[in-house]
Amino acid sequence: LGYLPYEYKMGRTKIFIRHPRTLYATEDAYEKCKHDLGDAHKFNFTFMSSATKIETCWRGTQARKEKEKRAWAVKVIKKFIKAYMNRGEAKSTDNSEYLAFVRQSYLNRLKNNLPKTVLDKTTWLTPPTVVAEVASEILRKLHYRLMVRRYVRGIPPQRKAQLQMKVVTSSIFKGKKENYPQSISQPFLDTRIGKSQINQLHKLLRAGDRHYSVPVTKYDRNGFKPRPRQLILTQTAAYVLEEAKVKQRVSYTALKGISVSNLSDGIVVLHVTREDPKQKGDLVIQCDHLYELLTKLSIVANKQNVINVVQGSIKFEIQSGKESAVDFSTGQEPLVYKAKNGHLMVVSKNKQTLV
Repeated sequence: LGYLPYEYKMGRTKIFIRHPRTLYATEDAYEKCKHDLGDAHKFNFTFMSSATKIETCWRGTQARKEKEKRAWAVKVIKKFIKAYMNRGEAKSTDNSEYLAFVRQSYLNRLKNNLPKTVLDKTTWLTPPTVVAEVASEILRKLHYRLMVRRYVRGIPPQRKAQLQMKVVTSSIFKGKKENYPQSISQPFLDTRIGKSQINQLHKLLRAGDRHYSVPVTKYDRNGFKPRPRQLILTQTAAYVLEEAKVKQRVSYTALKGISVSNLSDGIVVLHVTREDPKQKGDLVIQCDHLYELLTKLSIVANKQNVINVVQGSIKFEIQSGKESAVDFSTGQEPLVYKAKNGHLMVVSKNKQTLV
């Protein structure tokens, strides 16, 4: 109000005015400003009233939306209950959405519980009645085919070659030879001969011609004396070597048959034709890696169909017009010797001893 310090005095609860003119000036100023104070109060009241109306309208809108949602939920629940009651009937407008929901729910659960390996045959979810068993079986087959496809595409080339050879071995010996199951886990190698002997073979055969090499025991045709040898498979023939010296060459075109027993021995008889005068007769050998040898030989010579698994004895030609035989039996210990009848006797461990 522009009063000077000596015109008034401030107390604790009151103001003391010294001159009457100061009081009159204060009353005149109040009369002049009270209209402005009324306008400010009126503005504040109008603002509060508008805010209240806006809040009321907004709450009403929210309440109407909530009412619509609840009404929609009631319709959906009623429709779901009606569809559930009619789930066993043919597809119609009453249960079509429920059936679609059940199928979708089954597929989502199936997606999270798929078998992880091809060997797992028990974790496939049982389909609900509204999902045809045929469709579930089709999905199961597709999933297993996909797992097999991923597995096959992820196999390294060397591992794939091993599996392909194992398939050939299985097609020849499965269910026919006694100790075949024990050979399944043993990987096939390209050679069973040491490095020092391999270096000697380099001088005799080109490295590119060698397909497989393995130490064997060759039995003479007369007297069946055992002799250590090396058997080399090339692209065109099999070579029997003694310290890098060729003792016999068996051309694949002259190889007319291969015979082995059904027991656990390692005897192999290679039957050759007598048309070639260089051939000395059939070849009787013993190999510790029989399945590996015959699988490699059958692949490189394309002789899968001439391998015979026989029982009892194998006849072979010593020379033109003269025959002998290899007899097979079981016993406590493996033995190979010349019997009194002049045949080669091969004794294998019986099944109880193998187990």
